[in-house]
Amino acid sequence: MQMGTMTERTQTAVDITVLVCTFNRREELRELLRSAMAQQTGGAFTYEILVVDNNSDDGTRPLVQSLIADGHESIRYLFEGRQGRSFALNTGLGAARGAIYVIADDDLVLPPHYLHRVWEVFCANPDLSVVAGKVLPLWAKPAPAWLTREHWSALALSDYGAEEFRTNTNKPICLLAGAFRRADVDAVGGYHPALGVTKGRIGGTEDVDLLSRLYEVGRQGLYLPDLWLSHKVEADRLTQAYHRRWHTGHGQFYAAMRVPEVERASTRLFDVPSHLYRQALEAAASWLTCLAQGRWAAAFQCETRLRFFAGFFRARAGEFFVAGAGSLTRELAVIVHTLANKMTRRAGRPR
Repeated sequence: MQMGTMTERTQTAVDITVLVCTFNRREELRELLRSAMAQQTGGAFTYEILVVDNNSDDGTRPLVQSLIADGHESIRYLFEGRQGRSFALNTGLGAARGAIYVIADDDLVLPPHYLHRVWEVFCANPDLSVVAGKVLPLWAKPAPAWLTREHWSALALSDYGAEEFRTNTNKPICLLAGAFRRADVDAVGGYHPALGVTKGRIGGTEDVDLLSRLYEVGRQGLYLPDLWLSHKVEADRLTQAYHRRWHTGHGQFYAAMRVPEVERASTRLFDVPSHLYRQALEAAASWLTCLAQGRWAAAFQCETRLRFFAGFFRARAGEFFVAGAGSLTRELAVIVHTLANKMTRRAGRPR
């Protein structure tokens, strides 16, 4: 299925497109664009900065247009009125003039050598589809003690260590920012519109889904420990309330994505694989144990797993009943019958 919308590329091609999808973050965008315009090319490559305004009403358009009017010819502006990050990404992908494109969200800051390193690696490795590195925090205020690296995914932060490695089906990574060979992403259909963050919904999985499809057709990526950029972490993301919302939303997006590894199950209840119930029960037991022992940070870690399950269950059960797939009585009868069969088989095993 073609998920992206391709548009004609009529302007002169460049080597790299810095793809910036933005929504109502005018001041953060200003700093990102400043860092993007300051990239050091050494004459080795050319690049453009493509800003896709996803329905902003905070003066984003005048800001970008003023930079263009001031002579920054590398900047281009597009408007995408359909709300959602995947729509903005696909619009940018369709208009990008670079053979390589770099995802640069509006709350990132690029070090001056970033694009040069990306270009160098793609040139040296023509088989690569993805190049990724570290996304390191710029805290708006000191992070609370409970916010350890186990919670970094909810903040779009990542650090896979000091060793370079190939990433593929056997060793996937959660790509929070990176660079892509555009033709390879075009070939697998771009970004899934239903999986991107949108107004009021967080925890999207459009990046996980794209990587999965690239890996499925044999494409590979490379993690580089010396490739890094900075991500501004706002104060409201340093609260447990934000993380509860993120993990609930993440569960809902995963339910929509239908990852094969998650979906494989001999038993389902309300179209939720049985192993997810087991994991939720284990998380609940650990949560209670941690609370009883006063291990508050560990208890919250368990709670985030429960929030994920709650989001997943809500999405799947909602779809299940809307589709009229079965009644509550019928579903309970199926699970009781399955459990009874398992107990019978277990009782009949030789000891």
